[in-house]
Amino acid sequence: MTKNELARLTPDATADAAVEVIMRDGGVIIEGLFDDAVIEGIKKDLDPVLDRVDTGNDEVFAGNRTKRASALFARTEHMATIALNPLFRGVAQRILDKPINVFSGEQPVPHPAGMHIGATMAIKIGPGQGSQPLHRDDSVWLWRHPTYQREARVQIMVAVSDFTAENGGTLVIPGSHLWDDERAPRLEEAVPTQMKAGSALIWIGSTYHGGGRNTTSDEYRFGLSTGYDLAFLRPEENPFLTYTLEQIRSFPKEIQRALDWSSEHYVGWVEVGGQMSDPMDLLSRDDYTAIGAGLPAHP
Repeated sequence: MTKNELARLTPDATADAAVEVIMRDGGVIIEGLFDDAVIEGIKKDLDPVLDRVDTGNDEVFAGNRTKRASALFARTEHMATIALNPLFRGVAQRILDKPINVFSGEQPVPHPAGMHIGATMAIKIGPGQGSQPLHRDDSVWLWRHPTYQREARVQIMVAVSDFTAENGGTLVIPGSHLWDDERAPRLEEAVPTQMKAGSALIWIGSTYHGGGRNTTSDEYRFGLSTGYDLAFLRPEENPFLTYTLEQIRSFPKEIQRALDWSSEHYVGWVEVGGQMSDPMDLLSRDDYTAIGAGLPAHP
């Protein structure tokens, strides 16, 4: 890796190999991770959605020439393809789901941290948009470095269009995940993510990054992003208000659990008939018809 590029791997790389690069550099590009059918399907599903929404209304973070849309599991079936991609999911599990021994009485019991999906977002950076301030995604939880001694998020940005230095390819500062909280990021330290449509950038929450400046006159940079977070952290996108019960029931079980319709080590349970129940049990019950509308009677 040089100053002008990020490390690159192919889709047949192992999760362990990708984790090694990410923990060394803060991120990695996986070339050709998703095929043309997935990319064209995303465009077909999400182009009309983004055409209908307004741009952001500030010049700093959201941007005033950038369009964004979320709730993507309800808007394209290809969102599940991305979230369940074996390489991306395997990387997230290895980095996030590290167990900690917790005493239960006199016996230490290993508790895996678990992980869930924190947010989904389709992003089109328009011509003339300035660069986004460099930031760490884990700052939403006031994460401290290196005090907390573990990562909070593993993020993916899928190139739906080609990413270039000119059209706003995501800026990343390699190695910045190793910095403490006293060192500020500088724009001249960042390198643009340059990759073809179908490729993806995978990075961690402690890495400084931001949307790049689009200096073109007529080219939109289209990316789709999501991330796995530690299960005990509040997700950025509220899944309970984002999706209807019918939509949740239509998703694969792995996605249902990842959207917090599950309990992880006594976090996220629902009381039913005096029992701390897994919300997944409610999804399979015909007598549970609406969120917050009253729990089914205990048999």
